Amino acid sequence: MSLNRSEKQAVIDEVAALAAKAQTLVMAEYRGITVADLTKLRVEARKAGVTVSVLKNTLARRATADTPFAVAADQMTGPLIYAFSEDAVAAAKVVAEFAKTNDKMVLRGGVYAGKALDVNGVKALASIPSKEVLLSQLLGLLQSPVSRLARVVAALAEKKGEGAAAEAQPA
Repeated sequence: MSLNRSEKQAVIDEVAALAAKAQTLVMAEYRGITVADLTKLRVEARKAGVTVSVLKNTLARRATADTPFAVAADQMTGPLIYAFSEDAVAAAKVVAEFAKTNDKMVLRGGVYAGKALDVNGVKALASIPSKEVLLSQLLGLLQSPVSRLARVVAALAEKKGEGAAAEAQPA
């Protein structure tokens, strides 16, 4: 079923709004994937805050024309799904994880920070830990010197306490 002009404009406006808020776009070929599998992908994507859309490539090109995602216009060919995310790594993680379990999903590329990514770039982006994990690692690094100092001070206090107790005991 083809869309009339106003329906096409509505799709372009919706995708342009997604692109305006998103940091990352990942594109993947979905040829041969069942509707049930695509539904599973969308459920996982929704949990991670990723919007997955199946769009006509001409509409996707028009919607991303005035955004940092315009650099991927030459990659927008064939049957593609478009995954947009506000989190820098969420879209890459969701699509790459799904592609690992479903051999018919083929990563095509993406865009991050206005730079086009090839398949290896998307996989590298997907391998970066999430924001929460990075923050917890940073917190652990910041706490490490303080906790080591506290242990050293406690050990010194314990040693002085043992020495004072030995001097106080009569021989």
